[in-house]
Amino acid sequence: MYPKPAHHGPDQRAVEVHKPTPITPATVPPAAVVPVQPGAVPVVASVVLPDGRVVTGYAIAPAQPEPVAAKPAVSRAAVNVALGGVGFLAVCGGLLLLTSFITALTALITQLIILAAVIFGGWIAAQVFGASRDSGGGSTVNIRKAIFKRNHFHG
Repeated sequence: MYPKPAHHGPDQRAVEVHKPTPITPATVPPAAVVPVQPGAVPVVASVVLPDGRVVTGYAIAPAQPEPVAAKPAVSRAAVNVALGGVGFLAVCGGLLLLTSFITALTALITQLIILAAVIFGGWIAAQVFGASRDSGGGSTVNIRKAIFKRNHFHG
């Protein structure tokens, strides 16, 4: 499917040699050096090192930073707005927690009411259905000694 690669000897390879072309630099005339005299003659200082050598040089004044423009104080209104925003967020968070608490409390009270109704209903059912089985209370009907006035049957 693919052609077989042809191996060439070292003498059969084509070699191209690229030679860079030099770029001639543009000739710029030298700028004229204008000597500038300092406004004041600097002070020459000499320092004696601990080993006895003397170092002489110009004293350099430390660089003074640019004076920073005084920042205006933050206005009272901006501070009040920021504090109001923080307070509003705190109140919203508190109300969210309060509503969650009220919802949980409502669910608890509802469950307690249902539990009380189930227990009380069970107690009432035990009283109603338990009394008919007890012989100590309630009314007992003896059919054999009963008097049926409707049919005029007297026993």
